[in-house]
Amino acid sequence: MTEVTATFDLPDDVVAVVEGTQLPRRLKNRVLRTLEEREDVTAVQAEEVAGVVESRYVDTRVDPLEPVGTVSAQSIGEPGTQLTMNTFHYAGVAEIDVTQGLPRLIELVDARKTPDTPTMEVHLQEEYATEREKAHEVVWKIEATKILALGDVSTNVADMRVVISLNQETLDERMISPETVAETIEDHLGVSTVQQGTTVEFGPEEPSYRDLLQLVEELRDITFKGIEEVSRVVIRREERDDGEEEFVLYTEGSAFGDVLSIEGVDASRTTCNNIHEIYRNLGVEAARETIIEETNNTLAEQGLDDVNVRHLMLVADIMTNRGEIESIGRHGISGSKKSVLARAAFEVTVNHLLNAAIHGEVDPLSGVTENVIVGKPIKLGTGDVDLRMGSTGR
Repeated sequence: MTEVTATFDLPDDVVAVVEGTQLPRRLKNRVLRTLEEREDVTAVQAEEVAGVVESRYVDTRVDPLEPVGTVSAQSIGEPGTQLTMNTFHYAGVAEIDVTQGLPRLIELVDARKTPDTPTMEVHLQEEYATEREKAHEVVWKIEATKILALGDVSTNVADMRVVISLNQETLDERMISPETVAETIEDHLGVSTVQQGTTVEFGPEEPSYRDLLQLVEELRDITFKGIEEVSRVVIRREERDDGEEEFVLYTEGSAFGDVLSIEGVDASRTTCNNIHEIYRNLGVEAARETIIEETNNTLAEQGLDDVNVRHLMLVADIMTNRGEIESIGRHGISGSKKSVLARAAFEVTVNHLLNAAIHGEVDPLSGVTENVIVGKPIKLGTGDVDLRMGSTGR
């Protein structure tokens, strides 16, 4: 989004000095805002400040024909070989392990549909974030409640009945009634239940030991409350940027879209580590930001936070520039290149060459890989500059 010109309480000559630089609008506004905070800034002082900022800005720009892709690949790939950890305890929560290190980096660039350890960081709205009881209300709406969490299950083989003895304290804590448990069982298993107090009984229509055991197995898979994909939620007290403390929820399992619609969840701060869920619910720009954030965090966790974020941004841009998430591999970006030789150089060489021959494809030799293969100068750096000697007319 382009930042528009703002109005500043500065002399016209000071504003003119800053406006005359090569800085983008966003940086011009920041310089003007900084100068506005100082008193009695002269045009000479403004020119000195703007000149230093402009010099730093120009130095950070990429030179024409620089191989930014190769540089980025080297900048990420070299430290990437130092990533050894597979998992770590997420945000200091010892109960939840999340894939990190090289396996996590591979997950991201491969754009896996589901991470090995999907997780969400759920932030809560004000009243839920400061009161533990209110925070637990949200926990029980998210965490999948199975029958073994609500009570004991036993089988009466003589009468061919499944007997559930519910724990009243647990029912009260999770705000579930015995009637609700009985109704849910009837809906999912298609059986008739008998509910008396905290006891629920049911059995197969015809006496059958196999059917009885089958009902017990199916009973254990029923989710009575919460989100089926979220097996556990850990609640943790953390300090906010303003110094106040709040409760934050960390989950094992992810269902990002379902969580955002739950009352008490702060949708503006809640995140998950599944880039495809982010894409489906928030769009491709949010997915791009998540790829940058996740790769940056993965490197930082290993003490490799000196990789310039611009390289990670380039990877994220390549993966999302067509409006959807593509992997960096033969099933994604590398496999969809126009050049036959570039595709063949990556993986499954024979298949690519054979298919290209069958369909009569022509390789224009416009990229780096294919020109290296045939021994031609690449179209980058000095390889893309032609020098010709011409007459001066004298």
